[in-house]
Amino acid sequence: MKRIFGSPFGSALLGGLVVAAFFAIAISAGWIDAKSSGTATLPQPLATPVASKESGEDTNAVNQIYRRDGQGVAFVESTLAPEESSSTPFSPFGEEESSGGGIATGSGIVIDTEGHVLTNNHVIDGATKIEVKLGSSETELKAEVVGTDPASDIALLKVNAPEDQLHPLALGDSSKMRVGDPVVAIGNPFGLDRTVTSGIVSALQRQIQAPNGFSIDHVIQTDAAINPGNSGGPLINAKGEAIGINSQIETGGGSNGNVGIGFAIPINTAREVVNEIEKNGKVEHAYLGINGGSITPALAKAVNLPVEKGVLVAEVVKGGPADKAGLKGGSTEATIEGASFKLGGDIITEIDGKEVDSMEQLIEAVNSAKPGDKMELTVLRHGETKQVDVTLGNRPNSVK
Repeated sequence: MKRIFGSPFGSALLGGLVVAAFFAIAISAGWIDAKSSGTATLPQPLATPVASKESGEDTNAVNQIYRRDGQGVAFVESTLAPEESSSTPFSPFGEEESSGGGIATGSGIVIDTEGHVLTNNHVIDGATKIEVKLGSSETELKAEVVGTDPASDIALLKVNAPEDQLHPLALGDSSKMRVGDPVVAIGNPFGLDRTVTSGIVSALQRQIQAPNGFSIDHVIQTDAAINPGNSGGPLINAKGEAIGINSQIETGGGSNGNVGIGFAIPINTAREVVNEIEKNGKVEHAYLGINGGSITPALAKAVNLPVEKGVLVAEVVKGGPADKAGLKGGSTEATIEGASFKLGGDIITEIDGKEVDSMEQLIEAVNSAKPGDKMELTVLRHGETKQVDVTLGNRPNSVK
């Protein structure tokens, strides 16, 4: 269905299990608040960008970045409760653990001299105890969870450590990254601590799925080697700034290892999440509550749709904002090239008077809104154009 709907949705977490993308892309699974790309700031990190080297000095850029930023990367170890120990697509290891519990490892980013460490939520989810080692230190520090946002797969931890042991990474602006830019990943793949790999930005504006089923957008794709255990570690630009949080990999042929396709959550998204956690103690995201897919000329021709672009509504979540506003889902089951979906639902063609060509554009519009914001949708229903006013709600904890 990717060919039919043109959706980039779908990837695997560092657990190494692929999350497949189908037609029923959940709009309810994509509402990450991305209204600002860099207005919010964290406490100013002490680390500075890598300076240009004078003649005669080491010109190995990866080595420079590793020596400067390596001490700001944390080794995160989570002790899992027995009931949380079964294998899931979002386990940092991606390996089945015994019914008596187990240990999962990941990476983290020191972001200030107060002891805050940024990591992936799936690294610490379900943990009864979290311990962190900073940089090259072998000292295990007990970490407390300040807050989490499962929808963006981000968690904020705090450790008590002397200020001279905390080496915050400089945080860059992920919106300025371009395809082909060099990047470096530092983390603890397969428990091999302080591992560095390098590559380039392979693509931008990807979408991946968070552990709770919602989608994360504006994701950075890289070919820097990322493996289980790299979760939560930094993706670093040529200036030595963290511009992403390594989170998932796409695997092929049943392999759990790197095949040159990794995904990093933008640091700008992390900024917003951390600021929400520090301000409100939680993170809220706008929610529409439909399942649907992008309309392409090929799909329109195959099923005789009246338009060649827009969003076809397959299902409306009962009791959700779209349902309360009167949006209608499909009722007729259809199969094209082996994929099943529903026809007959509303076709969304405009949002607040602006044309919408695809699911990605609709996701972007809701991501940029807040719970309680109003949105006017122009829809085609049985050949007639209608205006549907929706008041966006708060996204639930998981996709239903």
